[in-house]
Order: sequence, then structure tokens, then C-alpha cells
Amino acid sequence: MVFKRRNPRTWRQIVQESVWPRGGWTRAAQYVKHRLTRLPDEPHRIARGVFAGVFISFTPFFGFHLIGGALLGWILRGNILAALLATFVGNPVTMPVIALISVEIGHWMLGIDVPLNIVNIFKAFSDAGTELWANFLAIFSDEPARWSNLGRFFETIYLPYLVGGILPGLAVSFGFYYLTIPVIRAYQKLRAMRVQARRARERRRAGAEADDAGAGSQ
Repeated sequence: MVFKRRNPRTWRQIVQESVWPRGGWTRAAQYVKHRLTRLPDEPHRIARGVFAGVFISFTPFFGFHLIGGALLGWILRGNILAALLATFVGNPVTMPVIALISVEIGHWMLGIDVPLNIVNIFKAFSDAGTELWANFLAIFSDEPARWSNLGRFFETIYLPYLVGGILPGLAVSFGFYYLTIPVIRAYQKLRAMRVQARRARERRRAGAEADDAGAGSQ
């Protein structure tokens, strides 16, 4: 295959690079910016896509951010690829901050008074996933399914995360939206000027070659 890697990555490398890319998150951010500025679409449509991708990153729908960003981008009539790229905002570096802020705001909005820190949040997600998997396996065995921990997780972590992520999600998404429009417009204008300049040079070169050819025939 044309795009097949010469040396396929191992599962360990895939997992490691999903947490920390080989070039670091700064280089990954530069790549996302590079791709966004080169999307062939109207600035406001790209900005809507960015809004969708950033907003979905503030939700606890882990594993579905790409699908959710694409769906929200489609609903907002934004650029779908921009929405997919913008989900980069929810990366392993920013997610602890997003999670802690969202859950704390959710506790405040829902009136929940539970001691909270980032370690407890991620442990709760891990324990919930373990229990959910155990309940799935219980279908094929004699072990009883247990839902008490999942119910407590939903009430104290997941629902507050879902509710509390709305306000900061909207604030950051609108910030990205209004920043994206002038950036994309400026880049597209600069790119159009470069294209026009290149075409002008090509026309002058072609004219000079035609003049030389005419002088040689005389």
C-alpha cells in the first residue's frame, strides 16, 4: 500500500504516542493550526467547526469526542474537518484541568458537597469502567451484576461533569470562534496574494521566453 508504514508501530508505541506525541504537544498544536489555516472553506464555517470541536472536549463523552464534534459541527453547519481537528483541545495535558473545573462547577450548580481532587475524578472513571466491564461479563456467568458504585459515580462525577462543563465549554468555544475568524481571513488573504504574485511571475517569465524566442527567429 502507498501510505503503509515501512516499520509498523507496536501497540505500546501507539498508546505512548496517544499520551505524548513524538514531537511533543507543542508540535502537535502547530500541526493542528497548520491544517486549520489551510482548510478550503469560508472562515465562519471553519470557526463553527472549531467551536464544535472545542465544546465537545468539555464533555465527559470520552471515546466519542470525534463523533460528537463531527455531529455538532454538522448541526452548526460548520466545517467537519475543523471540528475533528479542534477536539485536540481535549488532550492528556488539558483534560485534568478541564475535568477538575467542570466537576467543581457541576457540584456547585447541583448543590453537591463532596471532597474533590483530580486523582479522585480519574479513579472514579477507572472504577466505573471496571465495574461496567464486570457487569458485562456477569451476563455470561453466575456472578451478580452490581450497579451501586456506578449509580454513585453518575450522581457525584459524571452528571456534575456533564452539567458543569457547559459554562466553561461555551466560554472557551466562543473565544476560539472569534479568534479563528480573523486568523483564517488573514491567512487566506495572504495566501491569495502569494498565489497572485506567483502567477504574475510566471506570466512575466512566459512573456520573456516568448520575446527571446521571437528575437531568435529573426
